[in-house]
Amino acid sequence: MTSKERANLRGQANSLEVLYQIGKGGINDAFIEQTKAALKKRELIKLKVLLESSPISPREAADEIAEKTESEVVQVIGGCMIFYKYNPELHQDEKKKKPAAKRLSDIKGKRK
Repeated sequence: MTSKERANLRGQANSLEVLYQIGKGGINDAFIEQTKAALKKRELIKLKVLLESSPISPREAADEIAEKTESEVVQVIGGCMIFYKYNPELHQDEKKKKPAAKRLSDIKGKRK
């Protein structure tokens, strides 16, 4: 992931709400499955580590979650973590629209 892509994702994540919090229970299999499902549905998610009660640091949690969900850590600031995982299913409609948009621009170009 390039720094420009990462910056773009950070900007998009500003408006996101925190989906899940990691507390004294730490990271378990159920948490990982919920996170995988959220990434599949949204691609970009924000999680939070409760600094007072969590047994692991936010950076350690981010690395573990990214490894287990096969996602990328976009950013870790304080207790907030942002993850991204590309889902081709969410972009199928965009691929179908692009050729149509290209044809429309070709038609406009021919009229001139």
